Amino acid sequence: MRKQQMDRDWIATARTLSEALPYLQRYAGAVVVVKFGGNAMGDEAAMAEFARDIVLMRQVGVNPVVVHGGGPMINDLLARLGIKSEFVRGKRVTDKATVEVVEMVLTGLVNKRIVQAIMDEGGRAVGLSGKDDDLMVCEADDPDLGFVGRPVEMNVQVLRDLFAAGIIPVVAPVATGMKANETFNVNGDTAAGALAAALKADRLLLLTDVSGVKNREGEVVTQLSPDEVRGMIADGTISGGMIPKVETALAAVEGGVRAAVILDGRQPNACLLELFTDHGAGSIIRSTEPRVKPRRT
Repeated sequence: MRKQQMDRDWIATARTLSEALPYLQRYAGAVVVVKFGGNAMGDEAAMAEFARDIVLMRQVGVNPVVVHGGGPMINDLLARLGIKSEFVRGKRVTDKATVEVVEMVLTGLVNKRIVQAIMDEGGRAVGLSGKDDDLMVCEADDPDLGFVGRPVEMNVQVLRDLFAAGIIPVVAPVATGMKANETFNVNGDTAAGALAAALKADRLLLLTDVSGVKNREGEVVTQLSPDEVRGMIADGTISGGMIPKVETALAAVEGGVRAAVILDGRQPNACLLELFTDHGAGSIIRSTEPRVKPRRT
């Protein structure tokens, strides 16, 4: 009986791999930007699983870019250093002392953890921030918030060079400014969307702690057009913390990204489910392309 069950399991695995073939063909050579954050960043098993998925994507010909946040780690170090945070309209003011801590945590701690996790799974990864090679140049998003940046110039050739070398870029959302010696903290979703648009990525995957965009009945809407998203914001269906995420997705799609997906990063193999199965995962936002059996284009 046990052997029969094992045989069925192996057959199911083989069938899954076979059914994935058109998707593997579809995404060969594609650029996929993945925003990684949330609870998975503090969980070693979840980090390892995420890294394994990213390495698999690279192994089958996808060019992934990982963009990460690190809010909880920043909050922890600020508290330990006794640096108090001020808030304006619910948003943290990032003064010079705070932005130094942000840079330290994101580029020196979180970024290298993700790089190491990818390396441990057999991949090749390089960590960098928006300051490297002027990858991301920002200006102040709101003067009242201090060193919180909005990307105004993107220089993504360094990422293309890493793709050509078979290396996975891992990007910390810390950027340079238009003036000398300026450093800006950039929202992770915003940074991922800006990079995806600059690369004209095939997919922007925004991993969150929710299952996707929900309608008034609380059901996840699997496919959305930009107009539908704007309507759901206007009537209050989309509210709170989901608004900046869908606005990032909209900006990316309007900037040339083929589609943006908001999905639950806590779900095992979420990125692989989205890219390589008929079912997909989360809520996909795009202008024209339907979710149908893919053809190689």
